[in-house]
Amino acid sequence: MKTVSVPATGNEYIIGKILCIGRNYVDHIKELGNETPSAPVVFMKPATAVISDGEQIRIPTYSQECHYEAELAVLIGSDGKDIPEAEALNYVAGYGVAIDMTLRDVQDNLKKKGLPWEIAKGFDTACPLSDFAPAATVTNPQDLTIRLAINGVERQHGSTGLMINRVSQIISYLSTVYTLEEGDIILTGTPAGVGRVVSGDRLQAEIPGVASLTVQVA
Repeated sequence: MKTVSVPATGNEYIIGKILCIGRNYVDHIKELGNETPSAPVVFMKPATAVISDGEQIRIPTYSQECHYEAELAVLIGSDGKDIPEAEALNYVAGYGVAIDMTLRDVQDNLKKKGLPWEIAKGFDTACPLSDFAPAATVTNPQDLTIRLAINGVERQHGSTGLMINRVSQIISYLSTVYTLEEGDIILTGTPAGVGRVVSGDRLQAEIPGVASLTVQVA
């Protein structure tokens, strides 16, 4: 059983579903040569994929190309189903930063075969995740900066204002498919600048004023 916390409030949550949105930034779609989707692209990670600040990423032996993707993470604080977009942010307990670790070679191979690619996204250590800032301290989740550096060199620097689907839209949409529950986490997509990591690399992800996270590749 894995948990996440909102230190400012003293609240701790058992992690439930980790719902992830792909292809939510135009520049990232372009850099991977994908088509722009007509609806949010959704995949899931298990709670066992989560690691915390200071822990290590372990690249599975079945991959030679592990990529980082820094993202705004949203912690759900109360249960909801078929949530109207206008009310969606009321269900948020906090905001944090995550790194969606992706085995790009495995994912590409499975996509070409028309097969599911969860093993490229949900392996152990595939979801480095920070603590969360209380939702009340984030005035506008569409006015945040996402940064990621590898060994001190900045690789990603983007704004949540560039999302195709806003946080409120994502929550509303997901709630039509899944009942959202306290402790669920939503990863909202990554801006451009993704790339490969190798053993020894140090990753620093940050959303200034919200959260930061540092992990290393074993």
